Amino acid sequence: MISSNVSSILSHQTFMNNDANNVANVNTDRYVPQDTVIKEADNKGSTTAVTTQATDNGSQKSQTNLVKEITDQITIENVTAANVEAIRTQDKMLGSLLDLKA
Repeated sequence: MISSNVSSILSHQTFMNNDANNVANVNTDRYVPQDTVIKEADNKGSTTAVTTQATDNGSQKSQTNLVKEITDQITIENVTAANVEAIRTQDKMLGSLLDLKA
């Protein structure tokens, strides 16, 4: 179970890196942002970040949508916090089980 939480954290880290890159290029002319989607990996319980180039609308200005990027970052932060808490809970449960067995 912990491995699925770690997989999610790593996938969301990739998502956050791409979002941060998009935000960093908000003032770069002709910049076309990257879109990232979290999907279930081939093996059940794991996730992967799939990154693609957004559709170029031909604008001479950056095509980064700050509202989308910041909203995505809030979601990523919340998902990561939930995964960390799940790992902590699993760690405590495992420790309790080991204490009972000892």
